[in-house]
Order: sequence, then C-alpha cells, then structure tokens
Amino acid sequence: MSRPFLDASARYPIMLPSGERHLPTVHLNKAINHPNIEIGDYSYYSDFEPVDDYVARIAPYIYPGAPEKLVIGKFVQIANGVRFITSSANHPMRGFSTYPFAVFNPDTMGAYVDEVAGHGDTVVGNDVWLGYCATVLPGVRIGDGAIVGAGAVVSRDVPPYAIVGGNPARVIRMRFDPATIEALLAIRWWDWDIGRIERAWPALEAADLEALRAA
Repeated sequence: MSRPFLDASARYPIMLPSGERHLPTVHLNKAINHPNIEIGDYSYYSDFEPVDDYVARIAPYIYPGAPEKLVIGKFVQIANGVRFITSSANHPMRGFSTYPFAVFNPDTMGAYVDEVAGHGDTVVGNDVWLGYCATVLPGVRIGDGAIVGAGAVVSRDVPPYAIVGGNPARVIRMRFDPATIEALLAIRWWDWDIGRIERAWPALEAADLEALRAA
C-alpha cells in the first residue's frame, strides 16, 4: 500500500502527478513567521491561487505586539476563504459609542489594549478541518478533531470532535461516541513521530480504534 509523502519541512506539501508542487497549498508554519502566531507541523492552508501574505489572508487584524495570539495545532486543514477575526479587530464597547476615537491619534492608539486583551487568544486544536469561508471570531477555542462547516461563523468554543455549522455556528452532531472521543484525546496520534503516523494511516482512515491503539 502506498503511503502519503509527509514532509514537515516542505513549504508546499502537495506534489502533483507532473512532479510540480501545488503552490496554492502551503504548510502555514513555513509561510508565516509572526511573533503572535503559533502553528504546528503539517497544518496547511489551501487557496485557489498563490498568496503573497498569508497573515493578511487568514488573520488580517493581528499584528506584532498585539495583546492576543492565534494558536493553530498540528495537522489542521484550512480551506480557501477561512478568516480568523482576532481580538484586535474589536471596537471599544464599554462606553456609549463603539467608534474607536483613540486609534486616530498616535498618542492614544494603545487605549483599547486592555479591553482587547480581555477577549483572549484564538486557539485551534489538532486535526481540525475548517471548511470554505468559515469565520472564527475572537477568543474562540476549537477542540481537537472538530469540523467547521463551510461558511460557518464560529462565535463560541467548539468541543473536540464536534461538527459545527451555521451562523452562529452550532453543534450539528458529534463525530464519535463519548468513549471513542475520550480514547482519541488520550492517544493523541498527532504527537507521534511521522513514521509511526504513516504506519497508522490505515487505522486512522478506517476509524479502527483497536488498530490505532495497537499502533
């Protein structure tokens, strides 16, 4: 049986039959170097065309030194059009107006930092699939193994191995029964070395828990 060619060091992880690399698909931690963004190995973003600035494409509001982070786990699959609206996108909401008066003056530009920080980091777990044009709002945490449907607007935390969709995104169903989810969270296959993961690939695709345990 053939095995996938997984190379964490490759910027472009997909090799076409022609021998050329598929340039619109990138390992994000090879395409992004940003002090406020952490990305695990093998997590990729796939666009319809090559992108010059991946931070501007997927997380346009975060900036070096921002009070929040965007943390993306391992083996995350991010489709074209996905956007992370991180905490720095927020306007002040404690007063009578949401107009951000302070940002128009360099001397007062940092006035909202504490309020923004209160929204927290955006965290995506491992082996998460974010579908076409999904939007993730500030401070959301998406659990391991979750699936976010196309066009979903995720405004609250997503449990591990949940399938969510809609606006606001709601749990449609859980992918597996509670015992299986507990076992998968304990196994944490995404933390294995890549050789072991490739050997376990048939068990992962077949949803064979006993074979995965044996691996």
